[in-house]
Amino acid sequence: MKESWEYCQLEDAVKKGSSNISLNKIKGEDGEYPVFAAKGFVQNISFYHQEENYLAIIKDGAGIGRVSKHPSKSSVVGTMQYLIPKEGFDIDFIKYFLEGIDFEKHRNGSTIPHIYFKDYKSEKFPKIPLSEQQRIVSILDKAFAAIDKAKANSEQNLKNARELFESYLQGVLEQKGVGWDDKTLKEISLEFARGKSKHRPRGDSSLLNGAYPLIQTGDISNADHWINEFSQTYNEKGLAQSKLWRKGTICIAIVGANVAETAILNFDACFPDSVIGIVVNPETANNEYVEYLLQTFKVFLKEKGKGTARDNINLGTFENQKFPFPPLEQQQTIVRQLDALRAETKKLEAVFQKKMDDLEELKKSILQKAFAGELETEKAVQT
Repeated sequence: MKESWEYCQLEDAVKKGSSNISLNKIKGEDGEYPVFAAKGFVQNISFYHQEENYLAIIKDGAGIGRVSKHPSKSSVVGTMQYLIPKEGFDIDFIKYFLEGIDFEKHRNGSTIPHIYFKDYKSEKFPKIPLSEQQRIVSILDKAFAAIDKAKANSEQNLKNARELFESYLQGVLEQKGVGWDDKTLKEISLEFARGKSKHRPRGDSSLLNGAYPLIQTGDISNADHWINEFSQTYNEKGLAQSKLWRKGTICIAIVGANVAETAILNFDACFPDSVIGIVVNPETANNEYVEYLLQTFKVFLKEKGKGTARDNINLGTFENQKFPFPPLEQQQTIVRQLDALRAETKKLEAVFQKKMDDLEELKKSILQKAFAGELETEKAVQT
């Protein structure tokens, strides 16, 4: 902290306010005054809570500690809290200060996280002239605008790298040549069936915690071509009412949010009936080719699985669905090409992700400088 600065506490700079607005209560409401939630604007209603511009902080659920600035004559929902600047304190200066706080140290609750004003209201806050607050805000605005631009470029580069692979994958598998044939997945499989276990994560816990990996649909969605991690395990009792599928089995999620996601087991594992297992016949197909192939059909399969309550793909979807298969040797060549491109894509993704992480760290560093009184000039934020 800067020796020449005087410090007070955050509660000396802001007053808190609560909201009793729930989305259910305002359903069907209409008006000219906006209501905001964690993800932004929700709708207009006929009343408002705040007469002047204000800050709001997420106090319940995902995103606790995230701060946003809102216009006069508006409101937020009850999972957020109002933080209203007191006289002599700049609203943007306060916002930047709050963005520099590590709210995880104030977190309460394990299932649904919460933060309380009483826990962070004592954070040391610079009590400096309004003109100095505004000078620091001006420097931070310029620095963060440059960082956000650089981050947006990295995010676009990351997106481009992923789209390059997807485009190449789509192009390779659409170029049918001599010897290609359309077949169903069942025709190229030694086994094609749903998992046998009826277990769900909130099911019979006496089946869990043993030596046998249990693959959930989320494990498939989080995988990258190969499933290398698992979230739960079965014991002997769990295995007895299930089945151990062998390494190399292709998994297709057929129920819920992860419907149509695919990946290949990299170890022996069980999975529930929300997953289809495909054991490819090595004399007719390459399992990696099949998994890449299914990736190109993901959008199509998702549409097939859309339901009124819960997305669901059944085995019947694949009974007559034909997929393009070149000769086995050509499948293996395609897999080598795609593996090489995927490896290069992952290297690019790692580079761009690191850039974005470094930019976030730079933001934190600049905020620390700002509220330690080290931003004498704009050069203090340059690297």
